[in-house]
Amino acid sequence: MSDPVLNCPECGAEIHLSENLAGPLLAEERRRTAERLKAKDAEIAAEKARLAEEKRELDRQVEQRLEAERKQMAERERKRAMEATAHELAEKSREAEEMRQQMAAMDAKLAAAQNEQAQILKQRRALEDEKRELELTVEKRLAKEAELIRQKTRAEIATEHALKEREKEQQIAAMRKQIDDLKRKAEQGSQQHQGEVLETALEDMLRQRFPYDEIVEIKKGQSGADVLQKVMSPNGKFCGSILWETKRTKAWSGSWIPKLKNDQRNCGAEIAVILSTTLPKEMNPGTFSQIDGVWVTAYETAMSMVGALRMGLIDMNNVMAVRDGQASKAEEIYDYLTGTRFKHRIEAIVEKFSLMRDDLEREKKVMVKNWAKREGQIDAVIRATLGMRGDLEAIAGKAMPEIDGLDDDTPLIEEF
Repeated sequence: MSDPVLNCPECGAEIHLSENLAGPLLAEERRRTAERLKAKDAEIAAEKARLAEEKRELDRQVEQRLEAERKQMAERERKRAMEATAHELAEKSREAEEMRQQMAAMDAKLAAAQNEQAQILKQRRALEDEKRELELTVEKRLAKEAELIRQKTRAEIATEHALKEREKEQQIAAMRKQIDDLKRKAEQGSQQHQGEVLETALEDMLRQRFPYDEIVEIKKGQSGADVLQKVMSPNGKFCGSILWETKRTKAWSGSWIPKLKNDQRNCGAEIAVILSTTLPKEMNPGTFSQIDGVWVTAYETAMSMVGALRMGLIDMNNVMAVRDGQASKAEEIYDYLTGTRFKHRIEAIVEKFSLMRDDLEREKKVMVKNWAKREGQIDAVIRATLGMRGDLEAIAGKAMPEIDGLDDDTPLIEEF
């Protein structure tokens, strides 16, 4: 490889750069280049430092401006609040001034009346100047009589007020007694009417739940129970009957079961059921059980229980139709229907229903509790408002304007 050639700018001669000749020049050039780079790096670092300082300064200025803006906003809000407060105070002052003016007018009228009375007394004293002693005696007597009249008037007013309060208390007591009587009569009703309502409700439920069955009402005065349910299969085949007795009383009677069993034998029903609002002591509320061959159920579990009993009759009838003549199999099915195993299966069906009913009762109690709490709060607010009005009337007297909804007949929310 040949050496690099440089041309002399003066004479144009070619100069070959050998390693010995170019080495020092290259080293010098590298040194200068390194110094320029180092100086450039220093400038760049200085520029970065300057830019960082400018950024910090800019952030500080922005923060100062934001702080100033926040202070200005707070000051504006404070001024608005002060203006609103001042306006409200001015309005209250105006109302107080109007009330003071009304009081001053009343005082002026009272002073005028007093002055007029004094003028009358002066005229009387002028006419009877020679009888000052007698006039003084008369004035004392008049003052004493006036005091007696005022005392008598105050006593009459107090007596009238006490009589009105007593009359109001008696009216309230009479109203409460009347309401209690009406509630008690509405809750009790006649035993016959209550029984008819329960019987009608049973018939409606049976017809809606089991449209294939024939629901026969046993007329009043006829011997027997209340309702006879003839169970029909979907294809219209008679499968058996269920005899119903409804009871809506406050106490359970053990004589119901023998009577219903006798009615069952007379009408030939396969199953006998007592639907009662009051269950025996050994049964839990809202359940069912079999007592001496008779099913006893509450209103809540009646449809679930009869659904299972009805399916048992249909299944038994189907088995009897397929295996006619085999009395042993029919006896096994009958034993199954009247045994504890069948009872446990029905209880399992009704268990979920009972849980749902308990949840509903708990929700109802919570709602009643919240309603009573809000009722008491509203009652307290009304009482406090009426008390405040009484305080204002004591201060302003007749100058107090009437306020709609706060008259003396304002009812309180109260449950008798």
